[in-house]
Amino acid sequence: MAPSLCHLSSSTCLLHNHLLPPLYNQTVLLKRRIVQFTSYPTISGYHTQIAAAARIAPFSYSKTLIGGLCFQGQAKRCTLPAVLAKSSSADGGTVSSLSPQSVVGVVHLVVSLGIILAMDKILKRAFLAAAIKFPSALFGMFCVFSVLIALDSVVPPAATSLVNFFEPANLFIQRWLPLFYVPSLVVLPLAVKSIPAASGLKICLIIIGGWLASLIVAAYTAIAVRKMVNTKMIDAESMEKPAPFSGVEVWSWTGVLLSSFAVAYINPTAFGTAPRTCLPFLLSATVLGYMLGSRFPSNVKKVFHPIICCALSADLTAFIYAYFSRSGLDAVLGYYLTKVASDPGAGDILMGFLGSVIISFAFSMFKQRKLVKRHAAEIFSSVIITTIFSLYSTAFLGRILGLEPTLTVSILPRCITVALALSIVSFFESSNASLTAAVVVVTGLVGANFVQVVLDRLRLEDPIARGIATASSAHGLGTAALSAKEPEALPFCAIAYALTGIFGSLICSNPLVRQSLLAIVG
Repeated sequence: MAPSLCHLSSSTCLLHNHLLPPLYNQTVLLKRRIVQFTSYPTISGYHTQIAAAARIAPFSYSKTLIGGLCFQGQAKRCTLPAVLAKSSSADGGTVSSLSPQSVVGVVHLVVSLGIILAMDKILKRAFLAAAIKFPSALFGMFCVFSVLIALDSVVPPAATSLVNFFEPANLFIQRWLPLFYVPSLVVLPLAVKSIPAASGLKICLIIIGGWLASLIVAAYTAIAVRKMVNTKMIDAESMEKPAPFSGVEVWSWTGVLLSSFAVAYINPTAFGTAPRTCLPFLLSATVLGYMLGSRFPSNVKKVFHPIICCALSADLTAFIYAYFSRSGLDAVLGYYLTKVASDPGAGDILMGFLGSVIISFAFSMFKQRKLVKRHAAEIFSSVIITTIFSLYSTAFLGRILGLEPTLTVSILPRCITVALALSIVSFFESSNASLTAAVVVVTGLVGANFVQVVLDRLRLEDPIARGIATASSAHGLGTAALSAKEPEALPFCAIAYALTGIFGSLICSNPLVRQSLLAIVG
């Protein structure tokens, strides 16, 4: 890949140089077959008929052909990974030509994702230049959502066409979303070095107790409001699970890991700087850890989440490289997350997608607009009350337990997705962004492991209450865990997940709210 193609942003460079090769290798395996997709799932859990979508966007069906970004279907629905598996097993080899549809699909993904990434970078620079503290990605999300609503009211087919165009990017973000959270866990040894053990224990107590309290508040608020409004729930079709990672993907990333590790060992500055040289094998180790963790049985995932496997894989690889290169583990972890735009590491590349995650909320909210309108009372009341409760209860707990003010401020947005949590703590001075990200991820892991058990013990059976409570207390990781077994709760998880982060950012952008939180923290 020519270097000129990577000038847009480090995240776009990742797409071209690292995340697309496994997808390209999969599409090479596709033989001439007729694969009929009766429908494809959207993030909201509802299905759109391909035939109808094709009339608006003729190439929209090709997005389902992007290897690994589509979903496993049921009955007669087919996905590319399944077709690839059959092709490779039946013939024992690969084909030398690409199907036109797969080429269009890859180009479609690059363009749609590139636009979202470019939008995020442009807004970030503009807000920084104007000294605006409000999250730039959140502003971008509001802009996209407003455009979609306006188009839908004037020219509905245009709104549908726009959503279809960006669907490959949304599917890409959805499939790889857990990876964007991982860097904070990988560099956790560096983040907690200066934190006393007693303070670390207090933070753990706040994480566990705070998560449980937020879950209960959200659930019972939703139940109370539902009893008052008495709105009947409309059944939603189940959202199918993501396709498992194929052997081609695993071997492709393994090849990148081994070859780039060898290059870095031979010449630690082969690509100009140490972070750039370490980037390919550290990124590959992170991705492979996620792929491995995703293959574990469900009972193993309860105690060993794929994100933990992902972080351990990256840390183990960093340790091995540090041992053989004699550069020290702290130095290699520093290469993983440099926080320097001109010299990014693997973690910087992954976290560079966090802004695009927020912008993608616009499409999921648009798809679920009817659901939000019908259950607005339950959703908004629960999200608003739970978000306020989470922020202020964290501040109170930190004060009561005697936690250092700087650490308490850093963990205030514990129930808000990483992308917006980092924006929220940037409003406060002397905060530890690395600790913030780590606490948010750990909160999500706690929710992912225990949310179903707790909701069952509380005898909360309403899907709306279960979905809202899960997303409001454990954001994306809790949402993924609950929706895997309770797909009927997914639409409510998805919208509460987005709105919790949005509302948390909005209220924390208010100086009076920030001052009140700081007054409590001490």
